[in-house]
Amino acid sequence: MISLISPSEVKNPTSIAIGSFDGLHAGHRKLIKSVVEENQYTPTIASFWPHPREVLYQETRLRLDLPEEKLPILEDLGIQQLVLIPFDEELSKLSAERFIRDILINQLQAKNISVGANFKFGFRRSGDINTIKNIIKDTNIKLKITPILEDKEGRISSSRIRHLLEKSDLKNAFKILKRPYSFKGKVVRGKGIGKGIGWPTANLAIDGRKFLPGEGVYAAWTTIENTNQKIESVMNLGSQPTINPLLPSAVEVHLINKDIDLYGFNLSVEPFEKLRSQIQFKNIDELSNQIKKDRDNALKIFKNYKI
Repeated sequence: MISLISPSEVKNPTSIAIGSFDGLHAGHRKLIKSVVEENQYTPTIASFWPHPREVLYQETRLRLDLPEEKLPILEDLGIQQLVLIPFDEELSKLSAERFIRDILINQLQAKNISVGANFKFGFRRSGDINTIKNIIKDTNIKLKITPILEDKEGRISSSRIRHLLEKSDLKNAFKILKRPYSFKGKVVRGKGIGKGIGWPTANLAIDGRKFLPGEGVYAAWTTIENTNQKIESVMNLGSQPTINPLLPSAVEVHLINKDIDLYGFNLSVEPFEKLRSQIQFKNIDELSNQIKKDRDNALKIFKNYKI
């Protein structure tokens, strides 16, 4: 299995690309291919953790993929190790030249460096591809530059995927990601309200660093840990306006035609299509009737879709 490691544990020498690789979209995959092609060295991806903007500007950076979620995807693409470089204020002050020499060349022993055409790095992002060219010109290190990938809608990027997910446009997000968007969570105790009205739900605790799609009710596939079966489900993402408008946003999943005690299990949820926005109903009976409609609408969607 691919490893998630620190710089001190790297298997050297490496063919390497560095970046956040958030979403591992088509543009990232093109760059990764150029890393894997140099297979006489260990194909490696290096990323900063936490995100530099979290350290420098105290910004919260929600991730399309958490590091451990990237591992099986990277492995399928031929990468053998994902290196997390701890980012702090000291590292942020490292010049572009020292970053290449100290980190990439000396510590990670890069023999091939693959970067995107717009790659910037080092103190105040002062370094670019020309900086790398100047440093390696008298060495046997190879530099591969991957052009920015675009489609008819423009540049393919992680921010574009986030925008699509915010709009609940899962279909177009899928096209860029080249895979379904999903997230995982552990089932925790809820108030039992759903079960009390005949619609039991699994309440999920999601890692707070994970980016989630826009609020609403979705048809979704749910997979229970250590199984491969995708279960037809209805997912509610957001607050609970009918039950208590003051409750925080939550993720609840109702497994259609399944009665399973899921407490303590980890579930993987793959929202497939948005059914509706959230609505505040007059009473619990109206809410129950709407959930039935949501289930029926979800079943119609699943009937026309094959895994």
